[in-house]
Amino acid sequence: MTHVVTARCVDCRYTYCVVECPVSCFYEVKDPHMLVIDPGTCIDCEACVPQCPVNAIYPDHELPSEYADWEAKNAELFEQGENVTEGSDPLDSARLLEEIQEEEKAKGWSIPEPSKASD
Repeated sequence: MTHVVTARCVDCRYTYCVVECPVSCFYEVKDPHMLVIDPGTCIDCEACVPQCPVNAIYPDHELPSEYADWEAKNAELFEQGENVTEGSDPLDSARLLEEIQEEEKAKGWSIPEPSKASD
């Protein structure tokens, strides 16, 4: 079992999750510009989940079907990325959770939030 960063992180790159990760499993990739998790390093501690302001991180067993392909994408993309161990400013293009939820609704999606997400 591992955790997965979904498309909700694309063009946002909030790094609050990175600061909380005890095993440094986050990687920054440029295409698409986001963070992903190395599934071989993640220990499923869930410390990152409530830190993400856009609820982009899910345990693999909670991954919504609309984001199911992101499990394989994380495993593939982290190899192209740079390991990130310190926080940095979000991208200028970073969106709010409400904006992302509206985009999902416009696609006809009803995405449940991760169970460990902060309220």
